[in-house]
Amino acid sequence: MAGKFYSHLSPKLKSDSHADKGGCGVFAVEPVKKGELLVMWGGRIITEDEVDPAMPDFTQRVLQIEEGLFLFSMAMEPADCFNHSCDPNAGFTGQIGLVAMRDIEAGEEVCFDYAMCDGTHYDEFDCSCGHPHCRGRVTGDDWARPDLWERYAGYFMPYLQRRIDRLTREVNQKHKLAMA
Repeated sequence: MAGKFYSHLSPKLKSDSHADKGGCGVFAVEPVKKGELLVMWGGRIITEDEVDPAMPDFTQRVLQIEEGLFLFSMAMEPADCFNHSCDPNAGFTGQIGLVAMRDIEAGEEVCFDYAMCDGTHYDEFDCSCGHPHCRGRVTGDDWARPDLWERYAGYFMPYLQRRIDRLTREVNQKHKLAMA
């Protein structure tokens, strides 16, 4: 891909074609250690009202980063090719960064679970990743699943972590009241 890029993709990764998953994917070209920074995305912040599913490469160029706010990639670039997996090897660090959740081998596709960042219904789809943890359908409500809270602790977008913390407090409060 030629042109100016607004994101930083680790030199240990490369974007390549991936016909089974929307046309492209990101793959490790050398081993990556757990905790290593994989990408820092850049772009323009847009509001929920500006999100347009009809825009070219919509699902690859839009990332929810906050309540009602999305990061929009100005043009398709290599860092826009991270795919979903129900058994991810990458998770979020802050609002625009992705880190390795475990060691990643050369040749392995680097994926994250969209439940870590999507809290609205702008990008829902049937999943057929085939992993034992596959949910079958990826929705904007998946972040609210307690089983994912445990699996992805420390890797959710900050706004979703605030939602999770709020729900946890509410559940604990109800439990206290029921026990009283």
